[in-house]
Amino acid sequence: MKIIKVIEVIASSDKSFDDATNNALKEASKSIQNIKSIYIKELNAKVENNNIVSYGVNAKISFDVEGKSK
Repeated sequence: MKIIKVIEVIASSDKSFDDATNNALKEASKSIQNIKSIYIKELNAKVENNNIVSYGVNAKISFDVEGKSK
């Protein structure tokens, strides 16, 4: 039986929402294998002097959990 696990991560970038999403995936892949999908739950931006200075994402990352057969 295949098990899919979901974790929630927060990542940011000073370039774009796409870059923040890639940062979330890159960091998660350092400790998780078999990543299958990423779902962006929320987007947010930090504004200073009427300019966006930071982009953030709250993402759910799903991956296969490798189980041991009994």
